[in-house]
Amino acid sequence: MSSRPAIIINRLDAERLQRLIDAASDKDLPVAESLEEELTRGEVIDPEDIPEDVVSMNSQVQFTDLTRDRQMIRTLVYPHALAATEDGLSVMAPIGAALLGLRIGDIIDWPLPDGSEIKLRIDAIFWQPEREGQFHR
Repeated sequence: MSSRPAIIINRLDAERLQRLIDAASDKDLPVAESLEEELTRGEVIDPEDIPEDVVSMNSQVQFTDLTRDRQMIRTLVYPHALAATEDGLSVMAPIGAALLGLRIGDIIDWPLPDGSEIKLRIDAIFWQPEREGQFHR
């Protein structure tokens, strides 16, 4: 990948995500492997120490797909919460996995299942659990 900015991950999110990765089905394996690479390279810190400009689980994020020149607002969720979240984006979806741990202004190149790459930019974080004092959400 040509661009992978440094990422920060909430320790509790990292533990939950590792359990998801370990239980991934064959169809989720490519995303699970990419997500595991991110967990390995990311700086894992306590929830109370997560900066306000970092995308964590359950954050509502505005980002731009620079490949298609499309801006979106989504809430990064675990797969089980997808149906209950109107603007939800699963962390087990390629774009969801790409957003985790990025900061406002970061740009990342991320592989898609079809072999192509997508370039994403984090524009804003409208809601973040850690910023709201919800450290165990």
